[in-house]
Amino acid sequence: MPVLFGFKQLAALPEERITDKISRRVLSGKQSMMVWWKIKAGAHAAAHKHPHEQIVWMLKGKMDFRIGEERRSMGAGDVAVIPSGVEHEGFFTEDTEVVDMFAPPREDFLSGGTPDYMKKG
Repeated sequence: MPVLFGFKQLAALPEERITDKISRRVLSGKQSMMVWWKIKAGAHAAAHKHPHEQIVWMLKGKMDFRIGEERRSMGAGDVAVIPSGVEHEGFFTEDTEVVDMFAPPREDFLSGGTPDYMKKG
């Protein structure tokens, strides 16, 4: 996935299938990244942490989410901020669309790899 400049349409970006339940579209600049996820009910993003700050914006569906020791059920319109290095995980109880923003961009996502914590998802 290249770093982009100027105008784009999110729906026109290539959709990558991560697992049978998870797909994503990645948009990256030099200093931040946005990922639009489509996640089917029953998926699980296992406990993990990374050096990137992450902002989560729920578009539709439901996710039971843990950030550190705090747990919440998130639905459409909810947002969360995950500081760098804090463990988190999500259980998707409904078909869900969510946008994540990362700073700095995740090199592993730019290379098209599947994160280990989503391989069973």
